[in-house]
Amino acid sequence: MLISSAIVLFMTPGLAFFYGGMVRAKNVLGMIMQNFFVIGIVTLVWSLVGFSLAFGEGNGFWGGFHFSALQNLSSGDGAIPYVVFVAFQMMFAIITPALITGSIADRMKFSAFAVFVTLWSLLVYSPIAHWVWAANGWLFKRGAMDFAGGTVVHANAGIAAIVLALVLGKRVGWPKGDFRPHNVPFVLLGTGILWVGWFGFNAGSALAANKLAGLALLNTQIATGVAILGWLAVERLRDGKATTLGAASGAVAGLVAITPACGFVSPMGSIAVGGIAGVVCALATSIKGKVGIDDSLDVGAVHLVGGVLGALLTGLFATVDTNSAGKDGVFYGGPWSVFGEQALAVGATLGYSAVVTLLIALAIKYTIGLRMSDEDQVTGMDEALHGETAYRYSSIGGGGTLTSSVTPVKVPEEAQA
Repeated sequence: MLISSAIVLFMTPGLAFFYGGMVRAKNVLGMIMQNFFVIGIVTLVWSLVGFSLAFGEGNGFWGGFHFSALQNLSSGDGAIPYVVFVAFQMMFAIITPALITGSIADRMKFSAFAVFVTLWSLLVYSPIAHWVWAANGWLFKRGAMDFAGGTVVHANAGIAAIVLALVLGKRVGWPKGDFRPHNVPFVLLGTGILWVGWFGFNAGSALAANKLAGLALLNTQIATGVAILGWLAVERLRDGKATTLGAASGAVAGLVAITPACGFVSPMGSIAVGGIAGVVCALATSIKGKVGIDDSLDVGAVHLVGGVLGALLTGLFATVDTNSAGKDGVFYGGPWSVFGEQALAVGATLGYSAVVTLLIALAIKYTIGLRMSDEDQVTGMDEALHGETAYRYSSIGGGGTLTSSVTPVKVPEEAQA
């Protein structure tokens, strides 16, 4: 569990590279900074009151303050020390709001982001985590199956990302400008880190080194590999070429979709979950342009769609042969009420997260303001918000924006040609 906690934390720097590579060079540090800030602020908020709100001994809707300031933890000791469970769940609380940063790339003020993450962590993430994962949570008691966060993490962050993008408005120049990724190798590096960390995310949610953890890990690998193939097939048929960016996106789509299902479906079920997610999420990326939502890095298409798909498919493919604590899904002889409970969990998560996110965003917008000025957007987040740049370019050839210490060399005209 200590190892799982550590590699789940490593996912957030991985996400920073994943998102950072997909933006323009002038915004890469801004994206990385948002993710590292989330690590800092959520660690503090979770320690003070967030964990208590999520897993305290309140009622079906919130946990109360029994564990505030991480007091009384010995009362929760069971198969693992409760302090380890606190740390493990802290890493989930960190990466969930970090996922939102992909939808707001290039245009949100850092001060507004800091306030938003703090409030969202307390008012949205912790209550939904309590509903689904706490022993007395109302969705948990109804039998909702979410092994590692399809609703709590991905659908939750995905719908919040869409709402915040709508309130913020479109980036300057979108969709006509050149918004291509500046560093695809960064994207692939981030994907690799996320993939490894996801084994801690999913297998660690078994809270033991046992057969169930092994199945969760195996299902995670299978679904992710198949999702890559599904995404690439869509790209090849739709666009004529399969891309490395598509492979990375397909991997994340598969990881997202298998998250709620990994401890409830069989390895063959994970093939179905991964394949469906890879295809559907790839198709979903074309929606934002048609409806005019500037979800910068497709958080909605991957995390919202993938998280909802994974949660609903769990109601179809779950089997007690994998997890006796679960239920048989519809395709394994279970009643449609099992699928209904999954749909209820999805609906409650989306509705609550959307409404509270909207209220938080509007409150910030009409007080300190949400959006960077147009001038600052043109300058870029790195310089405008943080006074630094990711790259120092040589002045040779005139390709850079910063003057380096290298003495310029006169290039012969024939060489320039």
